[in-house]
Amino acid sequence: MGSCLMLCTLEGHIEYLIFLLEVLSWGSLALIPVAGKALPILMACVLFSNLGASITEVAKDALVAEYGVKNKMAGLQSYAFMALACGGILGNLLGGYSLLRLPPRSMCLVFAGFLSLQLTISIATREESLGLEKPINQSLMSKPVLRTFKEQYSDLVVAISEKNISRPLIWIVASICLVPILSGSVFCYQTQCLNLNPSIIGMSRVTSQIILLSATVLYGRFWRNVPLRKLIGMVQSLYATSLFLDLALVNQFNLKFGISNEIFTLCFSGITEAIAQFKLLPFQMLIASLAPPGCEGSLMSFMASAVCLSSIVGGFLGVGLASILGITLDNYSNLSSGIIIQFIAALVSLQWLYYVPVSQPSGEQGWKKGRIQRTRKSGRMVFNSVDEYRRERRSGYRNKRLLQE
Repeated sequence: MGSCLMLCTLEGHIEYLIFLLEVLSWGSLALIPVAGKALPILMACVLFSNLGASITEVAKDALVAEYGVKNKMAGLQSYAFMALACGGILGNLLGGYSLLRLPPRSMCLVFAGFLSLQLTISIATREESLGLEKPINQSLMSKPVLRTFKEQYSDLVVAISEKNISRPLIWIVASICLVPILSGSVFCYQTQCLNLNPSIIGMSRVTSQIILLSATVLYGRFWRNVPLRKLIGMVQSLYATSLFLDLALVNQFNLKFGISNEIFTLCFSGITEAIAQFKLLPFQMLIASLAPPGCEGSLMSFMASAVCLSSIVGGFLGVGLASILGITLDNYSNLSSGIIIQFIAALVSLQWLYYVPVSQPSGEQGWKKGRIQRTRKSGRMVFNSVDEYRRERRSGYRNKRLLQE
C-alpha cells in the first residue's frame, strides 16, 4: 500500500503539470487569435488537453480502488460512474446552452477558467482527504524511487499473469481496439451535410449521460445478479446494434418515419457512446474484486491505461478506414459501408466471450478469489498476497545462494 501511495503521489504531481498545460492550451485558443487557425498549434493544444484527461482518468480509477479496499466498500466503481454521469449531464447542459449564447473563443476562455479552478482545488487538496494515509514506516519513504517502481512493477506483472485477471483484460481491450471509430466522420456529416447546429450535437451528449446514469443505477440494483458473461454478451450485442442508428441517420431513414434530423440526433445519437462507457463498469468491478491485496491501485491504473490505449488504436483504425473508403468533407457516399464494417468488427469479440468469467465475485469473496492462488494439483504454491509472494521469492533467492556456497 505504501508503494501505491508513492505512485499516486507522483501521479498527483504529474497531474498538476498536466492541468497547467491544459489551462495554457485552452487559454491560448481563447486569447491568441492565430492559435485557433494554425493547424499544428491547434493539434498541440488538443493533444495536451487529451493527455491531461487520460492521466486524470488513470489516477481516478486508482484512487477509487484504493479507497474502496481501505474502507471495505465493494462496488464503489458504480458510484464513481454515477458521479461521472451526473457531471457529464451538467457539463454538457452548460456547454450546449453556452454554444447558443457565446462564440467559440469565449467558450474556450470559460473552459480554461474551469480548469484553473480545478487546478487550484487539486493543489489545495491534501492526500489525507482522499483516503491516502501517510505510511507509518518512515523507512518506506527512504527507499530509492527506482527500487520502489521496480517492486511495484513486479507486483503488477505477477497480478496480470493470472488468467482470471489477464483474460478479462484482454477481452475488454480487444473489444475496443478492434472497432474502428468513425465518430469524427459522423460528426462532420452531421454538421457539413445535415447542417445541424453544434448545440444539438452537444445536447445529444446530455441524453448519452442520462442513459449512462440510468444504466448504472439499474446495474447496481438489478443487473449485478445477472451472470457476467451473459450480461457482457448482451451489452456488446446491443452496442453493435446501436451503430445502425448512425446508419439510419446517414441514409435518412428517420425522415420516412417523420422524425427530423434534429430530434433523431438529440435522442439517439449518444446511445452508442453511453453503451460503450457502461461496458467498462462490470469489468472495473470485476478487476477490483480480483486484485491481489496491495496491488489494487496499480492494477486499476493499468486497466485504465490499457483502455485509453485501445481507444487510441480504434481511432487510428477509424482514420485509416475513412481514408480507404474515400470518406472526405466532400464525399460521404461510403460512410454507410464504414458503419457496416464497424458493426461486423463489434461482433468479432463475441467469438472470445469465454475469456469473460461466467459470474462476478463480490465483497470479501471476490478479494479472496482475487488473491494469487496456486493449487497443489498444478504443482504450484499458494500465496495470499503480492507481499507474501515477494517474501517467498526473496527467501528462494537466499536459499539458492546458500546451496551454491
